[in-house]
Amino acid sequence: MLSATTAPLQQVQGGGLSEFSGLLRSSASLPMRWNATSDEFMSAVSFRNHAIGTSGGRRQRQSSRWPSTGSVASGLRCWHGRDNDSPLDVIAINDTGDVKQASHLLKYDSMLGIFDADVEPVGDNAISVDGKVIKVVSDRNPSNLPWGELSIDLFIEGTGVFVDHEGAGKHIQAGAKKVLITAPDKGNIPTYVVGVNADQYNPDEPIISNASCTTNCLAPFVKVLDQKFGIIKGTMTTTHSYTGDQRLLDASHRDLRRARAAALNIVPTSTGAAKAVVLVLPNLKGKLNGITLRVPTPNVSVVDLVVQVSRKTLAEEVNQAFRDAAANELQGILEVCDVPLVSVDFRCSDVSSTIDASLTIVMGDDMVKVISWYDNEWGYSQSRRGSSTSLIFAPTSGSEALHCIVISCKQSTRMDTLSQ
Repeated sequence: MLSATTAPLQQVQGGGLSEFSGLLRSSASLPMRWNATSDEFMSAVSFRNHAIGTSGGRRQRQSSRWPSTGSVASGLRCWHGRDNDSPLDVIAINDTGDVKQASHLLKYDSMLGIFDADVEPVGDNAISVDGKVIKVVSDRNPSNLPWGELSIDLFIEGTGVFVDHEGAGKHIQAGAKKVLITAPDKGNIPTYVVGVNADQYNPDEPIISNASCTTNCLAPFVKVLDQKFGIIKGTMTTTHSYTGDQRLLDASHRDLRRARAAALNIVPTSTGAAKAVVLVLPNLKGKLNGITLRVPTPNVSVVDLVVQVSRKTLAEEVNQAFRDAAANELQGILEVCDVPLVSVDFRCSDVSSTIDASLTIVMGDDMVKVISWYDNEWGYSQSRRGSSTSLIFAPTSGSEALHCIVISCKQSTRMDTLSQ
C-alpha cells in the first residue's frame, strides 16, 4: 500500500476523471496544491500498482503460504526522484511481510537491477529511501485498514484480489471515499482507460477499474482503427511474458496449462483483454476476442491484432492514422516505431502501446494486421506524459483538510499476473 496526499475530490467543468485527479504534493504539515493532468492521474493510479505493498486476501485455490514480499521496485522506482513533478508523495506501505526483506528486494531487483538509492529498514515499521521514511503497516483484511482515520479520498486496489463490489467495497466500509482497481473487475464495475473513455467518468461511481496492461495496450489503437476504418470483427493474440500466476516447475494450478513450467514452455491461456476493450469501447461488443501465449521471457509483451474493416485501406494509411493519434489525442499513450526492434528494446517504455509500423499488414484491402509492443510492468505503471486530455484541479469549497491516496498491491506477484 502506497499513500500520498490528495486534494478533496470534485469533478470540474468538462467532466472526465477530474475527481480522481485533484492531487496534492505535500508533507504532513504543509500541503501544496498541484494541477494534475490526465497522465499524472494515470501515473497516480497505476505507476505504482505493480509492487508497492501487499494487502489482505488470498486468491482462491492458491498455495496456503501467504507470500511475504517480492518486487517492490517497479512501483517505487517509478515514483523515486519525481518529487518535483509528481502529484503524489509516498508515505506508507501495507505489507504482510518482513520489512528487512521488503527493503532488500526493493534495493536488489532481478529485472531492474540495483536501485540507485539508499534503502534501509527503519525499525520494524518503516523503510527509508534516500532519507525519506515510508511507514509500513500490515493488515490482510481491508475492512480493518484505517482509511477513515487517514481521511482517504481514493484507495487504489492493486492486489488483484478485491476486484468486485463486495471486495473493493470493504475499502469503502473502512472509510475510503473512492476505490480504483488496477486489474479487470469481476462484476459490473465501470472500467476506464485514459485516452479511450476517461472523459466519460461519472463522479457518482465510488469504485472503478483501470483494466489490465494488455487492455491498456490494445484499447488505444483499436479505438483509432474503429474510428478511421470501422471494425467489423477481429481477433487478438498477446504474446505475454510469463507471470507469477504460472508455475516455475510443474505443479497444481486451476488452469492445466499454467500448471506447467513457465520458463520451459509456450503456454496458451485465456485473456480478458479483448472483452475488457468492449467495456471502454461498447460499440465493439461481439466484434473482438482473443487468447494469450505466455512465453519464457521475464518482461515486455506484444499484441497481434487482426481485424476486418468496413472500408478499403493500405498499410501506409493505417500507420498514418496511428501517427496522427500519437501526435495528438494519444500523445504519451501511443507511439509508432519504425526501427526493427525486439522485446528487450521496449523494457521500461513509458507508453501504453508502441505500434511496430514495419509489421502492419493489409490483405485484400480490408483485413488489417497490427503489432503493438508494451512493457507489461513498467509501461502499465509509468506516467503517461503528454496525455491529450487535461484534468483541472478544483478543491471542494471550504475544505482544507488533508486527504490520502492509498495504493495497495501484493508485492509477491507482479500485477500483470493478475491483469490479463
